[in-house]
Amino acid sequence: MFTATGLKKTLLSITLLFSTYLASAQFNQSAFENRIRPDSSLTNEVHFNFYNLNYVRNYEYTNDFHDGYTLYGTQLQPQLVYYAHPNLAITAGAFIRKDFGRNGITDAKPLFSVKYHKRNLTLIFGSLEGNIQHKYIEPLYDFERTLTTPIEYGTQLLVERKKFILDAWIAWQKMIYKGEPAKEEIIGGLSTESFLVKNDGWQLSIPAQFLAFHQGGQIDVLKEIPISTVFNGATGFKLHKMVNTNIKQVYTDNYVAVYKDLSPDKRRAFEGGFGLWLNAGVESKWGSLVASYWKGNNFISIKGMPLYESVSDNLYSPGLRQSARNIVSLRYAYQKELIPHLYLDVRFEPHIDLDHTDKQLQFNHSFFLTYKQDFKLFKVNKGKSEN
Repeated sequence: MFTATGLKKTLLSITLLFSTYLASAQFNQSAFENRIRPDSSLTNEVHFNFYNLNYVRNYEYTNDFHDGYTLYGTQLQPQLVYYAHPNLAITAGAFIRKDFGRNGITDAKPLFSVKYHKRNLTLIFGSLEGNIQHKYIEPLYDFERTLTTPIEYGTQLLVERKKFILDAWIAWQKMIYKGEPAKEEIIGGLSTESFLVKNDGWQLSIPAQFLAFHQGGQIDVLKEIPISTVFNGATGFKLHKMVNTNIKQVYTDNYVAVYKDLSPDKRRAFEGGFGLWLNAGVESKWGSLVASYWKGNNFISIKGMPLYESVSDNLYSPGLRQSARNIVSLRYAYQKELIPHLYLDVRFEPHIDLDHTDKQLQFNHSFFLTYKQDFKLFKVNKGKSEN
């Protein structure tokens, strides 16, 4: 049987070996995405779009930066879609979340959006194609948010070309009225990827990402609480190589991440920091294996996974500071479309905190079952032809 020290050395060795040859920042998340776009072939049709995510995510953590707990439940997102024009789709529906083991509905929100699409450009107003669909790395945007807070309202601009992808968005998190005892909160960001090489199975690209959070306002009554503005960003390079049918691809996605407190009155533990996010992985018919290394220094995240931060939000050690963070993980995922429209995703993600060698190997594991399908209901017959 391996000792805790032996496991740590083995995991670190495997991580370094993979990092030499291949890498990936995170797993394929396409099964969780539900993108609805205008379609000229569907003009004047009304469709029913159904999305259901079932989840179990368990954290067997005993560290000072990320709590140990379990998320177990289901989500529904039924929507009506009216394809009003070859370039316009209007959606209306609801988001419903039920956590098992608790009475009643955990969360419910209306969904409404207007989507304009022409050539490579999409403009969305209302409920966004947000959350993990922005494609941020985990230190900037925690994957768990697709389970707990997946809905964003605001405005989004998407550009999808062969050699350039852009997602620019702004979401209003908390709106206030005159005299309220609360601050308004707004968040926005930009995620781009520029492809330098894209041929013969090779793909080299430069990603760039940033998030900005602002808390303030001029009509609240909390004048003793100052304006707060925080910035997170990341850039690096991604190198992918398609191989064959069994080993689909090997790839490397590596980033430098930054944090900066831009508030006039700085009250956070650190004014600025950075992190190095190195990964290694392979995608095959037997599953995906990803080795990752995070080296952080005074890093605070707006929406990222708490595990990578230098200031703790843990239930039993809130505010604990640790400037340097060194975390090694080796993650595995098995992803498969079981039948048309039904997707299975099973994950096992152990990690070691290299700054606390006395701690045992920590891990989280997940089980997801996603069903999504679009059904045509009827076609709207218009009396007059459009010019």
